[in-house]
Amino acid sequence: MTRARSKGKLLAAAGVLISVGALAGAAAEVPGRPGPRRSGVARTPFGRTAEGDAVDLFTLTNAHGIEVRAMSYGGIIVSLRVPDREGRLDDVVLGHESLEGYLKSPSYFGAIVGRYGNRIAKGQFTLDGRTYKLATNNGPNHLHGGVKGFDKVVWKAEPFEHPDGVGVVFSYLSKDGEEGYPGRLSARVTYTLNDRDELAFDYFATTDKATPVNLTQHSYFNLVGDAKRDVLDHELLIDADRFTAVDATLIPTGVLAPVQGTPLDFRTPIAIGARIEQPDEQLRRGGGYDHNFVLNHKPGLALAARVFEPTTGRVLEVSTTEPGVQFYSGNFLDGTVTGKSGRVYRRRYGFCLETQHFPDSPNHPDFPSTILRPGREYRSKTVLAFKTRK
Repeated sequence: MTRARSKGKLLAAAGVLISVGALAGAAAEVPGRPGPRRSGVARTPFGRTAEGDAVDLFTLTNAHGIEVRAMSYGGIIVSLRVPDREGRLDDVVLGHESLEGYLKSPSYFGAIVGRYGNRIAKGQFTLDGRTYKLATNNGPNHLHGGVKGFDKVVWKAEPFEHPDGVGVVFSYLSKDGEEGYPGRLSARVTYTLNDRDELAFDYFATTDKATPVNLTQHSYFNLVGDAKRDVLDHELLIDADRFTAVDATLIPTGVLAPVQGTPLDFRTPIAIGARIEQPDEQLRRGGGYDHNFVLNHKPGLALAARVFEPTTGRVLEVSTTEPGVQFYSGNFLDGTVTGKSGRVYRRRYGFCLETQHFPDSPNHPDFPSTILRPGREYRSKTVLAFKTRK
């Protein structure tokens, strides 16, 4: 598919969407449904870690009733309530009701992931002639920053209210040698909710030594709301002609494989479950979808993916400045975790769209570089837009 044809399909699909804001206005006089309200941010205590560190919860609300609850432990999005096509609010992310749930059952639900999101082969990389050893916490490989990555630390947090949105700034200083990574990394992630019904993530980092950096947000979504059933009927579009093919341990082989003619072709919207059980080697290795897609867009913020849930009409659009997005279909959820409202999270009850650079990039010089050097700035932006479709 040419870039022009791909862009045309994206724009055509956008024409049938209704903003959540317009929906909220139409539903303002319907009892029990959200009407216009004042945007704002509130801060409340949310418990303490095993080490005794205090954790705060921040509740962001926009003028249309969308509500985001995020805490300073891991920058975790605890809940995200958005309207369906009738204006009814539901929570569309997986997680726990209390801090204790995240401490007892860490599953990256809603967290900031770093210092390196995704996998690094055999837990090692060589940089400037020196080999660095990392934890192997995912079979033979390193995953999501190690044993105690950015998802398991308490971030400093400052709420804000601006004319263009409300939010919270999370900041964390990762020490030189933390989880085996070189350099003293100063990281900042800003969550902003605006009245255009967008939730933006702005990432920033600096370092005093060369180091790999690949930050992302790891929310598990289920647009049905409250994880009532699996996500296999959600219709997905990803603007990518290629993906990074993986070996048996889900490490990229180095091949940027075409999606055409494979079950990984989401250039036209199709249900997540439509081809997930096909006898395809890549699907077998991932137990379903667990692959990085090479986005078609040039540098700059652009649409990467769109998800539509037919029964509620909810639509999630993901735009990013990143070159890739990891689509994960919740294959390793196994029913052993009970989340909010007593829901048991079974296989494929949530999906992730993790905007990022490619997995194992430090060991693939042909991939876009993830190396941050002193005097340079790491910057990345991802925007989630919430809409509905009739």
